Formats: sequence, C-alpha cells, structure tokens
Amino acid sequence: MKTVNEEREFSESHDEAKPVADAAPAEPEKRRKWLILLLRIFMVLLVIGAALYWWESRKYEKTDDAQIDGHIHPISSRIDGHVVKIHAESGDFVKAGTVLVEIDSVDYRVAVERARAEYMHALAAAEEAQLGVPISQAGSTSRIHSAEAAVLSAEAGVTAANSRVSEAEARLAQAQAGARTANLDLARYTELVGKKEISRQQFDQAEAAATSSNSEVAGETAALNSSREAVKQANARLAQARAELANARISPKEVAASQARARANEAAVAKFKALLDQAELNLGYIRIVAPADGVVGNRTVQLGQNVEAGQELLAVVPLHQIWVTANFKETQLGLMRPGQKVEIEVDALGGEKFHGTVTSIGGATGARFSLLPPENATGSYVKVVQRIPVRIELDGHDDPGFNKDGRLRPGLSVVPSVRVR
Repeated sequence: MKTVNEEREFSESHDEAKPVADAAPAEPEKRRKWLILLLRIFMVLLVIGAALYWWESRKYEKTDDAQIDGHIHPISSRIDGHVVKIHAESGDFVKAGTVLVEIDSVDYRVAVERARAEYMHALAAAEEAQLGVPISQAGSTSRIHSAEAAVLSAEAGVTAANSRVSEAEARLAQAQAGARTANLDLARYTELVGKKEISRQQFDQAEAAATSSNSEVAGETAALNSSREAVKQANARLAQARAELANARISPKEVAASQARARANEAAVAKFKALLDQAELNLGYIRIVAPADGVVGNRTVQLGQNVEAGQELLAVVPLHQIWVTANFKETQLGLMRPGQKVEIEVDALGGEKFHGTVTSIGGATGARFSLLPPENATGSYVKVVQRIPVRIELDGHDDPGFNKDGRLRPGLSVVPSVRVR
C-alpha cells in the first residue's frame, strides 16, 4: 500500500504532467491552420495567375508551324557548253556580279567572227543596192525622154512622108494630064501625016512630046510608089518608137524593183546584225555571275561537265531578303489583320526573340496550292482544320545591313505570336 506522502507526490506529479500532454496536440493544429491558409493563398494566386494568363493569351495568336522564308535564286546556264572553271563552293558568301562558273568560249568566239563576216557581207550588198537605185532612176528618166523624142521624130517622119506622097500624086496627075494631051496630039498628027497635011517634022515633034510625057508619067508613078513605101517605113519607125516608149515607161517599175532589192538588202543587214548581237550575247553568257549578294548552296555543277541551256548548276540565297511564313489555323484568323505586331522566337538561337509585322494573309489555304488539292465532294469526308499562310516581315528588313551576320536563314523554325487585341 502507498503511503499518504507517496499518493501526494503521485498526485502532484500527475497534475504537473497533464498541461504538457495538453500542449503537445496544439502544435500540429497550428501548423495545419497555417498550411490551410497557405494553400488557400496559393489557390487564389493560381486562379489569379490563370485568369491573367487567359486574359493575356487572348491578345495573341501563336503557332509553331512557321519558318523563315527567303528567295532562293537558282543559277542556270543560258547556253550549252563545257565547264572550264568553277569559282564558288557551297556555303561561300558571294557578292552580286561575282563570276561563279565559266564555260569554254572557243565555239562562241568563232560564232561571233562568222556572224561578223556575214554582217559585213550583207552591209556591202546593201550599199551596192543603194548605189544602184539613183542610177536606175536616172536611166529610167533618160530612156523615157529619149523614147518620147523618138516617137515625135517618127511621127514627124510619117507626116513628111505623107506630104511627099501628096506631092508625088499631084506631080503624077500633072504628068498624066500632059501625057494625055501629048498622046491626043500624037493621034491627031498621025492621021494628018498620013494625009500629008502636016510635015514629018511636026509629027516627029508631037511623037517626041508624047514619049516624053509618057516617060514623065512613068517617072512620077515610080516616085509616088517610092513615097508610099517611105510612108510605110515611117509608120514602121513610128510603131517601133512607140514600142520603145512603152518599154521605157515600164522602167519606173524596174526602179521600184531596184528599191525593193535595196530594202531587202537592208533587211538582210538587220537580220545579220541581230545574229551578230546574239552571238556576242552568247559569248558574254560564258561567265555565269551571281544575281545578288548571298550564300552559295546546292551546287551540282562539276568541272569538265557539259551543261545545257536552262540546266540548274547551283543556287544563291540572299540572306538580307528574308521573312517569316506562319501557317495559322483558320480558327486563329478571325482577328488577324495586316499591320499587327508580332513577336518571333527562333528555335536555332535558343528562343531569342525578334519583332516583325504582319504584311499579308494568304489568298487560299495551303491545301489549295498543293499538287493534288483535296476534293471534299468525293468519297468520305473528314473535316480537317485548314491552315492559311501569313507573311510576317521582320523589323529592319529594309536596312542594307539587315541580317548581315547571317544568323537568320531560310528554313529555320520559329514561333511567332501575333498580337490581335
């Protein structure tokens, strides 16, 4: 059995231990209240953050289906030939006008010399034809005037011959009248001499006069026939002169033909001059130069290769002519407009940000520009969210020194965020 003192001590020790036992459960309760408070604060902050993020995200449209685009100049040969020199490798930076490839020039120099010779020959022929035109014109005029004069002379000859015929006819008529008188006198004298009424001398005189008159008629008849023959000859000369005049009057057509030949020779000169120019151009095409500043890429040409006109040899990528092509979903374009500002993250540069501006929105979806556009009216239809290309110009792209370091290159992936609100 416990003594009274032991019970008192046990009671006191029990009374002192009870507050300590009561204080132990108070600490976890206090911590729990603090944790609940912190959790509530965290939840409030999370809701506020989510609300702010939602509110801020409404201002932007973002896509990772985007890349840097740029012009790629395919360099091809304009002539056929044998490659003798190559001055650039893939990855080399070249300036505009730098010679990239050279083609053997021997064939084209020979073509130039041949074209020049043909041009000089055509030029000489044209000069000869031009000199012949005034000579032909002068000869034509002279021939016409000469033929007209010959016609006038022949007409005068015909007139004179007709006059001589008329004179001969008059003389013949006069001679015939005299012969008729003389013959009548002779007939009368013949009867009288038979009757011896006149002397023989008178008869002889009458006979001589009749003979003379008849001879004169014969002479005048011959002269008349000769005059008539002269008229025929004069008419023949007139006909010949008129024919020559007609031929001379055709000579202006010969002049026109001469002028046409001169024009044809001038056209030949122009033709051979064009051939010479083309030959000289082809000679100039043996050196293939860079059209712009940029980096050489996709080089396929090899030394000693025979290339054809239009064959692609390499490419030049101008790094200062770049932009961003972003393929946004059709559901993202409701508020998108040209002129809106864009923030661009470049994957290759560790998310480094650039700024730009929306300049245009594509006229059709990318599917419409594909090789085989979809035909939704045939077969089973599955709705797919379409994408439309949006062009974004980088700030400072007009600066001559833009992208001089070449950090941005066509094909790099980017993430543009367009502020639409």
